[in-house]
Amino acid sequence: MEREPLRRASDELREASELADGTLGERLLKQSETFADLAGRDRGPDHGRLDRHLNALREIAAQLDGEAKAHVEAASEAITEYRSGVSGV
Repeated sequence: MEREPLRRASDELREASELADGTLGERLLKQSETFADLAGRDRGPDHGRLDRHLNALREIAAQLDGEAKAHVEAASEAITEYRSGVSGV
């Protein structure tokens, strides 16, 4: 399965982390690193793992505004795009 959406999510989250302050910035950077790792693995993440990440991103996005929030939303869209091709559930 093509992993480009996961790489795109990682890039968007890295951009958001640079715009966010403190703990939110750190959380976004960690999410970015996680998606970079997932994009490079032989086997991609399952629905449950992706859902947990999406929930965390929704929580973070609710605390942001402006460009940082737009990057998190773009990352969520990329993850959802990838998830639509994951078998199961």
